[in-house]
Amino acid sequence: MKILTIDRFEATYAICEDKEQKLFAIDISELPQNVHEGDVLDVNDNDGTISINSELTEKKRSKNRKLQNKLFE
Repeated sequence: MKILTIDRFEATYAICEDKEQKLFAIDISELPQNVHEGDVLDVNDNDGTISINSELTEKKRSKNRKLQNKLFE
């Protein structure tokens, strides 16, 4: 299973990044509905299905909020 994070949207593509900071362009039509920048995605190696990893997404957002709060203290 490959884990990607949505970095940004450009036209009809979601630009995603893996843990080695390699970028991938995925057509938005291949993604689950209601995806957002910063969402963590699981890409199944066998059939290529893509799903949102809610647990990792929330952990990442929480970590980013803590860093932001620390900067603005």
